[in-house]
Amino acid sequence: MNYIQFLQMRPEISLLAIFVATFIYDLAARGKWRHYFHPIVCLLIMIHTAVCLGESYSECELFGSMYYTNPMIGIVKTILSGGTLLLVMQANKWLRSANTTHKQGEFYTLLLSTLFGMYIMISARHFLLFFIGLELASLPLACLVAFDKYRHHSAEAGVKYILSSMFSSAVMIYGISFLYGTTGTLYFADMVANINGSPLQIFALVLFFAGMGFKISLVPFHLWTADTYQGAPTVVSSYLSVISKGAAAFTLMVILMKVFAPMMKHWQIITYILTVASITVANLFAIRQSDLKRFMAFSSISQAGYIMLAVIGGTKDGMSALVFYVLVYIFANLAVFGVIETLEHHTRSSVSRDDCNGLYKTNPRLTLLMTLALFSLAGIPPFAGFFSKFFVFMSAFKAGFWVLVFIALINTVVSLYYYLLIVKAMYITPNDEPIEHFNSSKYSRVSLVICLAGILLLGICSFIFEEIDRLSFGM
Repeated sequence: MNYIQFLQMRPEISLLAIFVATFIYDLAARGKWRHYFHPIVCLLIMIHTAVCLGESYSECELFGSMYYTNPMIGIVKTILSGGTLLLVMQANKWLRSANTTHKQGEFYTLLLSTLFGMYIMISARHFLLFFIGLELASLPLACLVAFDKYRHHSAEAGVKYILSSMFSSAVMIYGISFLYGTTGTLYFADMVANINGSPLQIFALVLFFAGMGFKISLVPFHLWTADTYQGAPTVVSSYLSVISKGAAAFTLMVILMKVFAPMMKHWQIITYILTVASITVANLFAIRQSDLKRFMAFSSISQAGYIMLAVIGGTKDGMSALVFYVLVYIFANLAVFGVIETLEHHTRSSVSRDDCNGLYKTNPRLTLLMTLALFSLAGIPPFAGFFSKFFVFMSAFKAGFWVLVFIALINTVVSLYYYLLIVKAMYITPNDEPIEHFNSSKYSRVSLVICLAGILLLGICSFIFEEIDRLSFGM
């Protein structure tokens, strides 16, 4: 093996360097040096994100074509790194609390491990490497879900997540084994030439889709989502809802386009059914939720359905729309979860919709940010969420799925209703004892300001989508 090939994996090398530095600092730092742990990690991830953004990616295959990268993959890794940076900034106060301050190093190393696994999964062009990346991303997430071991719900959520994850991975690898048995290879490029749509391969496609449906929280593979989001620490729920989901959705589309292209008609039927079910069922259940984290869990299931609108066409336009949607979704969802995390830390309890009654009177800036983020998730113009939904609708419409787009548009009205329920609670519903005024941490304020800028500017700055669309030619 030519080990010089590793030097071309610059994003992965940069991330591993941060992982090692964080691990060593956690072992060596004592006393007052522990106070610098969080800013140092934020700085390192910021430098890593800048390295990913400034990297001049070119099309490259390594290790016998098992690993592949190009400019579009580089952009996706940059987006995931930037989202992780915002999430780590929001986690500052939680990590400094009495129950977690001694476990900061564990949190950072687990988080970076999952991000590294997503990098591998995105660049994989061989099912063995893909599965290694998938499990490297999934197993540390189970530890993060159960990270707050002093809370019963966190341990319960961790058990539910790891059992569901194990079952979904077993189903997926069972499907991959059928693909290997019928094609004689695990390479994406070689496998597609031997895909003929036989019954065994259709069964393999269904099993593979079921496994990935769990990672993306598509109905009917979503049953773990609400309990896990509610029981996990809020920053971990936020990570599951945006970073993990975005990486899985991008990988799913790549594999469908690169491996299952001859079976497009089959996987388009599956995608059609799952999209309608995810958007409709999640919207109906979201209306019934009072706990904000469970509410956002069903919101994320609905958003996963909208992401699948970009997948169903299997086109360049769909790839561009998917990446742009994930970028916008990261800013909007992290803003909502950032507000929830801030409120939870102040009230020292879970936050329900009733707790938000009259919030505008005491915390107008947090209320305004929450409102704009919810409007973006609902797809109201002129916020970035409107443009991201427009592009996924347009990609599905161009692919000929007019009825599906119409169903999604109707569900958009339903989603607007349940998002407005929170806005109504904050601005209109009277409350004699609203949550008193408080100041959030500096790191949280900075991350929320960045999220607000993304919500307001991503739709206006059209060159961002144009650049993503240009890079999608390489896929």
